[in-house]
Amino acid sequence: GLVVTRLEVEPGESIKVKGKIQSDAKGFAVNVGKDSNTLMLHFNPRFDCHGDVNTIVCNSKEDGVWGEEDRKADFPFQHGDKIEMCISFDETEATVKVPEAEFKFPNRLGMEKIEYLAVEGDFQVKAIKFS
Repeated sequence: GLVVTRLEVEPGESIKVKGKIQSDAKGFAVNVGKDSNTLMLHFNPRFDCHGDVNTIVCNSKEDGVWGEEDRKADFPFQHGDKIEMCISFDETEATVKVPEAEFKFPNRLGMEKIEYLAVEGDFQVKAIKFS
């Protein structure tokens, strides 16, 4: 996967991740936060993995410990799709926008900036843009 560290993304700024979902994807995840043990948002679309089918699981992680999973009913992803995800946040929540949907998840850790981005799983990153 791809990992970007030493970021300084502040509230109101956004991270755009452009890429392609693999044609045989089981799932992928986009993580943002302080580091791999401290995540404001774990955004994990699952086509068929960990017992979930066509489900998006969101979560946070504090000091290496996962929080309570938040499952989203909406699943706008298809195998082989080229997509752009836009991630932004403020003091109360993180938002992930994709072409057909928008997902919100509480900023449980009260993070004031994003310093870490990781993309893992069956997703090929083509471009990342910060704005």
